[in-house]
Amino acid sequence: MRDSLNVSEAFHRTPYGNREVPANSILEAVMLQIKPGTASAFEAAFRQASPIIASMKGYCGHDLHRGLETPGKYLLLVRWETLEDHTIGFRGSPDYQAWKQLLHHFYAPFPVVEHFELVVPFGAL
Repeated sequence: MRDSLNVSEAFHRTPYGNREVPANSILEAVMLQIKPGTASAFEAAFRQASPIIASMKGYCGHDLHRGLETPGKYLLLVRWETLEDHTIGFRGSPDYQAWKQLLHHFYAPFPVVEHFELVVPFGAL
């Protein structure tokens, strides 16, 4: 199914430090709800954890967005070259344990992680 992606370029620009990301990259999307009163600590821990994920093979970039309507709600978007770079490479790495230790205790409930493929690129007419 991924081979049928029809985009004009093999790479497209993203907000990830002007890094080129394969057009058929995978988007990991996670809605995070954190425990009340922990937003500042969570954001600080996330900044500390960011270099961990950024060092992984297949990592293309990430964004963390704070929700406006619901206190303690965040949206994490991570781009990976392949699904396996996330599910096997990152999650199977010793560095993932450090990521978990820094962040997982903030979540209530534990989030569902989903992966998406590009269908219509931004700016497509």
